[in-house]
Amino acid sequence: MFTPKSRTRRGGCTRTLALTVCSAAIGGTFQYGYNISIINAPTAYVQKFINETCMKRWGTSLEASQVTLMWTFIVSIYSLGGLLGSLLAGPMAIKCGRKGALLLNNCFLFVSAVLALCSRSAGSFEMIILARLLVGVNAGVSMNVQPMYFGESAPKHLRGAVAFSSAVFTALGILMGQVMGLTEVLGSESLWPYLLASNALPGVVQLVTLPWFPESPRYLLIDRGDREACGQALKRLRACSVFTDELEEILQERAEAGEARAKTLWELLSDRSLRRQLCTVMVASSAMMLCGNDSIYFYASYIFQEAGIPTDRIQYVTIGTGACEFTSALVCNLLIERVGRRLLLAGGYLLMACWAVVFTVALSLEGKVAGMPYLSMVCMFAYILSFGMGPAGVTGILPAELFDQMARPAAYMVAGSMMWLNLFIIGMAFPFIVKGLGQFCFIPFCGVCVTACLFVSFALPETKGRTLAEITEEFEKRNKKGTANGLPKNGQQCQSLTDPSEFLETEKI
Repeated sequence: MFTPKSRTRRGGCTRTLALTVCSAAIGGTFQYGYNISIINAPTAYVQKFINETCMKRWGTSLEASQVTLMWTFIVSIYSLGGLLGSLLAGPMAIKCGRKGALLLNNCFLFVSAVLALCSRSAGSFEMIILARLLVGVNAGVSMNVQPMYFGESAPKHLRGAVAFSSAVFTALGILMGQVMGLTEVLGSESLWPYLLASNALPGVVQLVTLPWFPESPRYLLIDRGDREACGQALKRLRACSVFTDELEEILQERAEAGEARAKTLWELLSDRSLRRQLCTVMVASSAMMLCGNDSIYFYASYIFQEAGIPTDRIQYVTIGTGACEFTSALVCNLLIERVGRRLLLAGGYLLMACWAVVFTVALSLEGKVAGMPYLSMVCMFAYILSFGMGPAGVTGILPAELFDQMARPAAYMVAGSMMWLNLFIIGMAFPFIVKGLGQFCFIPFCGVCVTACLFVSFALPETKGRTLAEITEEFEKRNKKGTANGLPKNGQQCQSLTDPSEFLETEKI
């Protein structure tokens, strides 16, 4: 039972952490969701701009298929930028720190906003392509560094909820992008360049607020060896002076790392003791994109037209998709520390597979049974809700919980690369899947969801409330290959660099 004083400390911990989360996420995963959704509203206007630009330059207009291909490339190059950003995220997080990497990342964003804002006046659709590439780099860095920052800054009992907030802000970004894309706001023909450049505003908010919050305590002590800064960071994030157990865990991890430096991407890929963890993260990250959920935001108009929704209502129906994911992410954020990671992840994919089947049936009966377009719309909302309840947030937590400090940046590079590479593939292929398969367009995604559900159920151990050593021991039992990554099994002693109580006394925290 907590005394009144201890309750105050616990509440103070969560308040300080909440402010850090909001500051980091508003310029982080919020941007990922925002930039996924804002590109849908100006589709017709940008396509018209491309055609007009070609007419002025070469005196000839493009065919409809050429315009569609060019537009698909503009949409999908965001994913290539994200792939590049995910590769940059690891080195940036190591050299600049987690917080420093997020702040530096805004440079890509501001250059992108300027290019998008000037594209129409310059008569250059190439500037839009470059802007989308750079904003993709920004999203790729933030999608990797932000969960790492949150996972290393949160106490164990809040680790899942804090890390899952990345998904909450992604969903909020999607919803806000859809609202800003309304014709009554910035989605009109005259304002679409301002819509594409509006992502600079959250970046400004982050630049103003994030410097006031502490760096990751684990990064400060394990990577930098700065004991005093680590203690001060823990003191601010926990709003109390007693955090001996947590400090002991960090010191133990540093002792295990010794003088080792952070692993490179190749070192991680060649480390056989981490092979099972790496495969788990790669499959989960790939399934998150191959399930087709994010393609709904890229090509919402195509999907709802196929479902028979009236054209004048599509932009308002699209907002409902963002609201669904935001609502489900909030609910899951409250449940993740109670239900656990594996159940949410596997259950989310299973529900998505079921709704994909119902959606296919509804599309097949369109024109034969009354009300099928609206059943299709309900299925789409349910699909997004199921995604938000598990895969959207749990997937980003896995690298932080399955890998130690030395392997974590490289693990996020791998996870991010798989996410963005598969998002690019789906982004390029999705319009052709819709046109080629028609009412059966979600059958491939149903197969992905079923496969992901089975894989997670059998390959991923539950990580809720467990330390890294306990999680590693669970993987050892599964692969029977001995001690993974040199971590001690539960109950074994590990020599630490110093006694935590001695550290607290010497640093006078």
